[in-house]
Amino acid sequence: MKIDLKQLTASHHASVPFSETIDLREETLYGAKPFQSPVQISGEISNESGILRLRGTIKAIYSTACARCLKPLDILLTAEADTVLTDDPEAEEEDDLFVLTGDSVDPADVLVPELILQVQMTYLCKEDCKGLCPHCGADRNVTDCGCEKKQIDPRFAALHALLKSDEGEQ
Repeated sequence: MKIDLKQLTASHHASVPFSETIDLREETLYGAKPFQSPVQISGEISNESGILRLRGTIKAIYSTACARCLKPLDILLTAEADTVLTDDPEAEEEDDLFVLTGDSVDPADVLVPELILQVQMTYLCKEDCKGLCPHCGADRNVTDCGCEKKQIDPRFAALHALLKSDEGEQ
């Protein structure tokens, strides 16, 4: 949804509300396409004494998996933006400015990057998730697999054998 800014620049205290559902199903993060539900954006663009300002909110369901047990998770993400719109190309370095390339703006161009910044690299199904057994693959939250808790790394097996032989000689 493009919003024409010409009508806003004509009046010093005008505002244009926006609300729409956008599709981010093709957006790829960390090798997956996590936004399979519609994404809601809403807010307004206002002219405050000659300064155009976009204030908005974006809400989405982020589909991922627990980093320890691989259980599917749906995380509600919400991001807000309060950004000044400018046509000065040298202002690109500023964090709270969005550089316009014409006489219109798509609020999704401002809000989607804010949503992406809210995504964490890993999520857990619960704080004390026990994860999967590294040997048999059983979910330790559901069952105790009986695998030995202390496994010797095969690269150190020869060193472990030397330590055991030293213990036997004493």
